[in-house]
Amino acid sequence: MATFISVFASIILLLIPSSHSSRLPQSDVDLLEFPLNLEYLEAEFFLFGSLGYGLDKVAPNLTLGGPAPLDAKKANLDPLTKDVVLQFAWQEVGHLRAIKKTVKGFPRPLLDLSAGSFAKVIDKAFGKPLNPPFDPYANSINYLIASYLIPYVGLTGYVGANPNLQNAISKRLVAGLLGVESGQDAVIRAFLYEKANEKVHPYGIRVAEFTNKISQLRNTLGRSGIKDEGLVVPKALGAEGKIEGNVLAGDENSVAYDRTPEEVLRIVYGSGNERVPGGFYPKGGDGRIAKSHLPK
Repeated sequence: MATFISVFASIILLLIPSSHSSRLPQSDVDLLEFPLNLEYLEAEFFLFGSLGYGLDKVAPNLTLGGPAPLDAKKANLDPLTKDVVLQFAWQEVGHLRAIKKTVKGFPRPLLDLSAGSFAKVIDKAFGKPLNPPFDPYANSINYLIASYLIPYVGLTGYVGANPNLQNAISKRLVAGLLGVESGQDAVIRAFLYEKANEKVHPYGIRVAEFTNKISQLRNTLGRSGIKDEGLVVPKALGAEGKIEGNVLAGDENSVAYDRTPEEVLRIVYGSGNERVPGGFYPKGGDGRIAKSHLPK
């Protein structure tokens, strides 16, 4: 009788649906949860930029009670840019949901999306304060330049994570997320490339120069060589060493660059150190990987 009960109990357990995360190696769970830090950032920035409100209104269940973003607001966008940004926003909501269907995740971390937070990045990129301070919400071109800061870092993180994943479920999810993140980055770069030689008011600095300075800064902060390129590069860095136009970034074979979680943290913290939070993450990121680098 005892044997029958044991077998019956085992069958019942097999019939109870289990979450994907219970079947994934811990290393996969860690690598899938880490990008939630950036997906939260992108979702809030694009939602607020296009609608003037964020996850707390459109999908509060996804925040898991995390703190509201600091000083995010609606941007002054032209109709086409607003339409595209709103599409990005809903895509990011989907990304959060997809990841959380696979792993448990964590609450939204504290995000600083204030104009001042972006201005500090731009000032650091140029090595001097711009006057007036750069405001990502002021107009479409400023917002697109600010958007240039975000999806590309995430996509290089997905490229870096992919070869370290073990489970087919994990690999499929990351491939799908990478595809859309790459598409977002391509759209942003294409919009900016069309205006590459236009000067950003009131600074008198060309759009291409903004992208080049931002990419150079990310290379410096990442501390792993060239993994970032602006819209116009020396011909030697262009595709096949044949062209200066660089609407898509890639290595010498036009293959996407990769980044480790530590490189990503160095960049989004703005500190060049995965142990020193700041930038868009005043209290640091969440998840086992990010928290392992924070002071205990």
